[in-house]
Amino acid sequence: MPPRRTNGRSIDFASAFERIVANVEEVVRGKDREIRLALTCLMAEGHLLIEDVPGVGKTLLAKSLARSIGAQWRRIQFTPDLLPTDVTGATVFNPDSRAFEFHPGAIFANIVLGDEINRASPKTQSALLEAMEEQQVTAEGTVHSLPRPFMVIATENPIEHEGTYPLPYAQLDRFLMRIGIGYPDAVAELEVLDRHGDHSALEDIGAVTDARGVQAMIKEAREVHVHPSVKEYIVSLVAATRADPDLELGASPRAAIGLLRTIRVSAAAQGRAFVTPDDVKALAVPVIAHRVIVSPDAEMSGLSVHDALRALLDKVPVPVGG
Repeated sequence: MPPRRTNGRSIDFASAFERIVANVEEVVRGKDREIRLALTCLMAEGHLLIEDVPGVGKTLLAKSLARSIGAQWRRIQFTPDLLPTDVTGATVFNPDSRAFEFHPGAIFANIVLGDEINRASPKTQSALLEAMEEQQVTAEGTVHSLPRPFMVIATENPIEHEGTYPLPYAQLDRFLMRIGIGYPDAVAELEVLDRHGDHSALEDIGAVTDARGVQAMIKEAREVHVHPSVKEYIVSLVAATRADPDLELGASPRAAIGLLRTIRVSAAAQGRAFVTPDDVKALAVPVIAHRVIVSPDAEMSGLSVHDALRALLDKVPVPVGG
C-alpha cells in the first residue's frame, strides 16, 4: 500500500515511516534508534552491517523489518563451506528441455539476511559485491536483475574470531551503515520477557506496507532538497577524514553519496522537504565509521574511530543559512 497522494504528490512519508518503526518496536523493544537507522538504510537503498554479540536481536530486527513491509525474505547462514553459487544461483542443464536454465540463489529476495557473514570464505563473500552495488547477478554472461526494493542485512560477532574471515575493505565500503544493537535496559528487557516468554512476538505483527509502498517512499526521499552548502559540508567532512593524521585511511566518495542519501531520508522521516547540517552530524558516524581506519599511533594512544570522527565533526565548519 503506497503512500496516499494528494494533488499528484505523495504525502505523509513521516507517518508511513513511523508506522513501520512502531510495528518493528512491537518485537524489538528499547531499540528505537537502531530501528530507525535500519529503516533509513532501506529507504536510502543501502545495505546494513550489524556487528554485535549473540542474542541481542540482530536477526530479530531483520525479520521484523521484512515482515513489517510485507517483503520477500531470505536468510543465508554463512559457513566456511558455503559456495558462491549458493548465494547467487547457478546455470543448470535441464535434460527435458535440453537447455541451460538459471536457478536463482538465496540473494533473490527483497531483504536478505547474511547471518555471520564473516564465517564464509572471501570467495563466497565476494559473490555479494555485484548484487550489493548494482542490484543484479551475472551468470554465464547473462544479467539477472534483483527484486526492488533490495537490501542486504549482514551480521557478525565481534568477539569470536576463530574460523572467521575479516571482511575486505571493498565489502565493507558497500555497506551503507554499520551499527550495533547493544543490550536492552532493564525496563526493555522485562518487556522482552513478557513478549517473547511463551511465543515469538513476530507472530503478533503483520505488514503495514508492501514493496510498492516502500518504492514510493524511496522515490519521495530522493526529492528532498539539499542546499549546495550542505553538499559542500559533506564533501568537506569526507575530505577531512583523508587529511586527518589520526586516520590511516579516509572515507571514499561512496561514503559521501551514502551520507547524502541517508540525510534525505532522515529529513523526510521528520516531515521536512529539506535537509540541515544537523542531519549530516546525526548520521555521519554510522555511515562513515566502518570506512575509515585509525592510524597505528592513534590506536596505540587509545583513540577509536568514533572518537576521531566526532573530533572532525567539531572541527569542520558548519554551513550557516543552508
